[in-house]
Amino acid sequence: MQASGVVAKILIEVMAAVLCSVGLTSAAVPAGKHPKAVATGAWGGEHIFLEVSEKSAKVEFDCAHGEISQAMALDQRGDFDVSGTFSAEHGGPVRRDESENSSPARYSGHVIGDTMTLTVTRGKENVGTFTLTRGAQPMLRKCR
Repeated sequence: MQASGVVAKILIEVMAAVLCSVGLTSAAVPAGKHPKAVATGAWGGEHIFLEVSEKSAKVEFDCAHGEISQAMALDQRGDFDVSGTFSAEHGGPVRRDESENSSPARYSGHVIGDTMTLTVTRGKENVGTFTLTRGAQPMLRKCR
């Protein structure tokens, strides 16, 4: 057998092994069996911490916080889009008569396994896009 024939045979065997393993991997997750909601618990990232429960979530940013008062449902692709609030904070003391600066916000994103991409918008303002990991410690620098 010529060298090119040996190379072709090896490539065919490697491709067959890859296709077989892909088939086994996809068989392990039945079609249509995606999680219906973001996994509960702590999700941490740079400048953000998200605590998800079955019916709501709380968000901490460096100099802000937010709340989501509904379940973070996922669609078939792992996307979510929920409404909530966003409250800006500031450094220094908070006066007794100071009212909270809360406004409506959208929390949208995508989850793959234990990784989430989260985009926060307030009106037309993009507050930011964050990457969070389930169970990870947040890296916050609170301005309080």
